[in-house]
Amino acid sequence: MLQIVILGTGNIAQHLFDVFSSYTNITIAQVVGRNSKALEFFKEKTETQTNFNNIKNADFYILAVSDSAVEEVASFLKDKNGIVAHTAGSIPMKVLQDHPNHGVFYPLQTFTKNYPVDFKSVPMCIEANNNESNILLKKLANIISDSIYDVTSEQRKKLHLTAVFINNFSNYMYQIGSDICEKNDLSFDIIKPLILETAKKGTLFNPETILTGPARRGDYKTIDIHKSQINNKEHLKIYNVITNAILNKYGKEL
Repeated sequence: MLQIVILGTGNIAQHLFDVFSSYTNITIAQVVGRNSKALEFFKEKTETQTNFNNIKNADFYILAVSDSAVEEVASFLKDKNGIVAHTAGSIPMKVLQDHPNHGVFYPLQTFTKNYPVDFKSVPMCIEANNNESNILLKKLANIISDSIYDVTSEQRKKLHLTAVFINNFSNYMYQIGSDICEKNDLSFDIIKPLILETAKKGTLFNPETILTGPARRGDYKTIDIHKSQINNKEHLKIYNVITNAILNKYGKEL
C-alpha cells in the first residue's frame, strides 16, 4: 500500500486526489493546505490539515501547489524520509535538493475544475535525484497512467512552453473566434467541428504538412479583407503577427 500526502488544494490537487482515491493500493493519508474552504472538498474522504507543521509520515509527498509556493511548502518536509515531488511544469527539480529523496511528478495535461480527466492517457513526466526514487515515482505513475516518460528539468521547461502555445494560446484563439461569432449573430457551434478536425489532424500528421489558409498560400487579397473586418486593435495585432510569421516562413515558396 502506497501512502501519499497531497500538499495543495487547487485543480491539480483535486484531480490527483480523485485518481489516487480510485485505486485500492493507494492510500491518501492527508491533504494539507492553507485554504480551509478549499479543504472542504477533501474532508469527508481523508484527513485534512491547515498546519504545515503537522504533516503525517508517508511514502510520497506530492506538492500540487502554485509554482511560486513549491520551495516554501517543501521547506516543511525537511524531516521526512518519503519522496518529495512537485507537479510544476516550469520549476526545476533542484528546488527540492534539501531533501534526500526528491523528484518531479508532472502530468502533462490541462485541468479544469469539475471536469474529469482520463489519467490513463495523461503523459506522466518523471524526474528524480536517484535511481530508487525514480523507480518508486514510476511505480506510482504506472498505477494511474499508461504513458510514462523520463524528462529532465530542462526538457520539461520546453514541454511546458510547448503546452502554452498549443493549449493556452489556442484557447485564447477560441475566445476571439467565439467573440466574432457572438457579435455577428452566429452560433459558435458551427465552428466546433473545425476545432475537432484541426486537433485530430494535428495528432495524425506533421503540423507543417497540413497548414492551410490565406497566409500559407500568399493570398494577400483575402488577408486584406480579413484585416478590414477586425475592429478590435488587440485582435488585429494578433492577426498581423501570426499572418506575417506564416508569410515569412513560406515566403520563398510562394
